[in-house]
Amino acid sequence: MNPDEKTSPDPLAGIIRNAAADLGFELVGIAPAVRPDGFESFSAWLGRGFVGEMQYLTRRRDAYEHPRHVLESVRSVVMLGMNYRTADPPTELAPGQARVSRYAWGAGDYHDLIRDRLRQLADVLHEHSPGCRTRGVVDTAPLLERDFARLAGLGWFGKNTMLINRQQGSWMFLAALLTDADLKPDQPHETSHCGTCTRCLDACPTDAFPEPFVLDATKCISYLTIELRDRPIPEDLRAGCGEWLFGCDICQDVCPWNRKAPLSTQPAFAPLPRLCPADAVELLSLGEAAFEARFANSPLARPGRSGLLRNACIVLGNTGDASHVPALVIASQEEDDLIGEAADWALSQIRRRADRATD
Repeated sequence: MNPDEKTSPDPLAGIIRNAAADLGFELVGIAPAVRPDGFESFSAWLGRGFVGEMQYLTRRRDAYEHPRHVLESVRSVVMLGMNYRTADPPTELAPGQARVSRYAWGAGDYHDLIRDRLRQLADVLHEHSPGCRTRGVVDTAPLLERDFARLAGLGWFGKNTMLINRQQGSWMFLAALLTDADLKPDQPHETSHCGTCTRCLDACPTDAFPEPFVLDATKCISYLTIELRDRPIPEDLRAGCGEWLFGCDICQDVCPWNRKAPLSTQPAFAPLPRLCPADAVELLSLGEAAFEARFANSPLARPGRSGLLRNACIVLGNTGDASHVPALVIASQEEDDLIGEAADWALSQIRRRADRATD
């Protein structure tokens, strides 16, 4: 539900709605604190091994069964969405340029910005409901945010597993404010508007969707370039990573519901020129200290220097451009085996392309 649709007769809910809009959340809805409908599907997904190295999800499986494991006295879940679509990426890249997922184009980490806004929203709730308890959540707590967003009327699940809103599309950060205040819930979003469209499934270059509405994270480019931090990317998936240095937006880029998604007005999300696109060759010159200085407050810090430079090598290998050989030779001599192995692979790809060109 959009924040300007003040249909709830609950005065406190209306106050929270208006405050959320003032804080920059384009979407706000209220869900009851219940066992989420998707818990069984989540458990089955874990059982199929699609979680990969993200074993923290498996370890906390039982905690996802109810939001009381996040806030014991919880009665209501205020679900929020903040648009991060700031621009369209370049259609074509020059050799050596690399793509970064839209959500990481800005100067800082969205977690920090949204946590601050959640604290301000909680202050509003405490002011009007003295003594209530609250807890803000942005990604890190065991909460099935998409399920509660649907329960709060914010949208439906696309076949690419993303939450989609009719007005905002899927370029949304989801956040939640849990509270023991009893707020009137919104109507859940009961319908899907994907129809027979399979563009998101068809466009995935690594076949990460074994079926509609199911993601095999172990094949997802976002997982491979971000969450698979300490291991080589499987060789059979490297070509599919293409130009992606960090994350992937392909299944969202092709979604018809994102064609008319509005642009964000948040200055913090404005793309930095060095990230849209990134320079994979230049990244290979960063030592540990330089990497920390550049990415300390950025989502790109998550895979660490080893992971990000590994990804840069794979991007350069996928271009097949011989001008990148000097930088890759230096990278192949790294003491870090993860980077060295990826650089060796990239050099082999460039040699193969050169050999095919002379046959």
